[in-house]
Amino acid sequence: MLGKLSRNLWARRCGTLGLRSCPSVSTWSPLATAFNTKPHTRLNITKNDTGLFGISALTNPEGFYLLKENAIHRTDELIEEATREKRSRKMVEIFDELSDTLCKVADLAEFVRLSHPHVKFLHAAEDACISISGIVEKLNTDRELYRVLKAVVDSGDAFPTNPVDDHVAELFLFDFEQSGIHLEEKLRRRVVHLNECILQLGQRFMAGAITPRVVDKEVLPENIRHFFTRKGDKIEVASLFAESTNAKAREAAFRLFLYPDQRQDQLLTDILAARHELATICGFPTYAHRALKSSTVEKPDTVREFLEILTEGLRPRAEEDFRQMAQMKRQENQMSTELAAWDTPYYTAKLKKELLQVNAKEFAPYFSLGACMEGLNTVTTSLYGIHLENTEMQPGEAWNTDIYKLAVVHESEGTLGYIYCDFFERHGKPNQDCHFTIQGGKRLPDGTYQPPIVVIMLNLQQPRWSGPTLLTPSMVDNLFHEMGHAMHSMLARTEYQHVTGTRCSTDFAEIPSVLMEYFAADPRVLATFARHYQTHEPMPQDMLNRLCASKFLFTASETQLQVFYSALDQAYHGDPAEQGTSTTDTLRQLQERYYGLPYVNATAWQLRFSHLIGYGAKYYSYLVSRAVASSIWHTFFAKDPLSRAQGERYRREFLSFGGGVPSGKLVGDFLQCGVTPQILAKNLIEEVDANSETIRHLTERK
Repeated sequence: MLGKLSRNLWARRCGTLGLRSCPSVSTWSPLATAFNTKPHTRLNITKNDTGLFGISALTNPEGFYLLKENAIHRTDELIEEATREKRSRKMVEIFDELSDTLCKVADLAEFVRLSHPHVKFLHAAEDACISISGIVEKLNTDRELYRVLKAVVDSGDAFPTNPVDDHVAELFLFDFEQSGIHLEEKLRRRVVHLNECILQLGQRFMAGAITPRVVDKEVLPENIRHFFTRKGDKIEVASLFAESTNAKAREAAFRLFLYPDQRQDQLLTDILAARHELATICGFPTYAHRALKSSTVEKPDTVREFLEILTEGLRPRAEEDFRQMAQMKRQENQMSTELAAWDTPYYTAKLKKELLQVNAKEFAPYFSLGACMEGLNTVTTSLYGIHLENTEMQPGEAWNTDIYKLAVVHESEGTLGYIYCDFFERHGKPNQDCHFTIQGGKRLPDGTYQPPIVVIMLNLQQPRWSGPTLLTPSMVDNLFHEMGHAMHSMLARTEYQHVTGTRCSTDFAEIPSVLMEYFAADPRVLATFARHYQTHEPMPQDMLNRLCASKFLFTASETQLQVFYSALDQAYHGDPAEQGTSTTDTLRQLQERYYGLPYVNATAWQLRFSHLIGYGAKYYSYLVSRAVASSIWHTFFAKDPLSRAQGERYRREFLSFGGGVPSGKLVGDFLQCGVTPQILAKNLIEEVDANSETIRHLTERK
């Protein structure tokens, strides 16, 4: 470990919060010390480089060629085994090894392609991605391979199987059929063509969604031009300026940034048309039906009913949020117009600042990166008996000099897996917080377990010479969210890597990560680690309470906005006959129905909605996963967020299955209730009401 300080724990009771004595650290633990110190490359005199992620072939970029060739050779052997007349094991085991062989190269190469700072490694990884994609395309056209799998799914295997085996085999078959292999050759080729078109059009749409709007400076009034980037006689509008204190600047940015773009609109129209044709060729009524197959909710009708119930419940509550914002706007300027879409982020931030009584940045000294990692360690130790151990890497194991490696160690089961932490911003690195699977966990033939390996990627500022990296409250939320994904990968002890951890439906994969946000919003949990990085003083209790309460501001209107986004996504991927004359016409109609603020003429917000590409017909997953996570939190953890008994139950009965059990059944069994639209909507409405009550009590005390 990098840190040399010994652990010194002492108990501090959380007063009126009702939690049993919980650990609070008076000096930094080795884990906190390590993350409060920038990693550095140790001088390597005697050792040879071990290669990226400890893979000996990857001491240099050419190693990707060897990995690719080995994968091709093993793939050929597995295809021969699957299609021979007599087999010695289950068909699903052969397919999972086939999937694992390809994923080990593809997932690794995709991460290196996106993240490695050296061009030669990046190009070699990209070539490997292309090669593996070619192999997958070849497999997707292997009708004999499809035939033997379908025979097993339809008629049973020659070897005894269990429900998990059958479920995973069906998932493999569905993946096969998404490429149209079960269709006649002409239609199959059309499916391949449509998939390629959707990919290329999506990439162009994504690029256009973040492209700044450039206009002549005369378009803007002179008194607000200074808010924007000037380039000669042009002005660049790169965002919505949502939290600007100037109402005219907010309005101008909103209208210009969201002004309709004909090329972008055509791209979206073509994508939606291609997706619909793809779905209907493959036997689905709409693309939404195709996207929701094997999800937690399973059918678009269920999503639609959920959104309708939620809309009715949210409407009066969101109206109250908007009434408060409108009152704040009038207090600022008696001559101001009605509340508009460009106002809501600004007044939410303003009220949050007033409620917190201090700038959000003043919380950051209590959230050093080391302190936050210690907090995560407290949660995992308390709930699962698992500690996060900073581990020294071998020379050449990391792709950059500022990477940490965590061993995830259970008190009796030993090391479960590894989490690489790529936390700091650097040139060329994707500007998003995310979780990558490098190697999925699975049961090996000799009975041992292939350990999961993942990467958590953040974009934090580098540590300063005078102190550690400090996180804002929203950064803490993001860290806990991504660690929720990572722990799902670590704790899902599945037989098959095809369904390990986050390899499950989107509306299920987000539940563990969203649940971790509840821990980050609980003052009892924050009290275990929020300490000033210089004085080591804990964050005052009142400050903790105000911070946690601030996360609950205007949740009704924010949830209503998410309902509108979800409804729009479902409509775009539903029956074209039920849509408007254009994507903007559809948006206008749905905004009137699902959102409390009116559509702004001559805007096309959907053309900036990049989630339509990566989450096509699945954006509802945010709401469903939050509804389920809310129920899990209130049922198992609200009374005691560090309960070992409840943590063990959550691990054994929920996380351990990964995607190996149909997610709707898994959620229903764990919560002992059906996953119905009524129950899901009820969970979110009750949470909105509880959040409003928390805010009311806090403001009354002020």
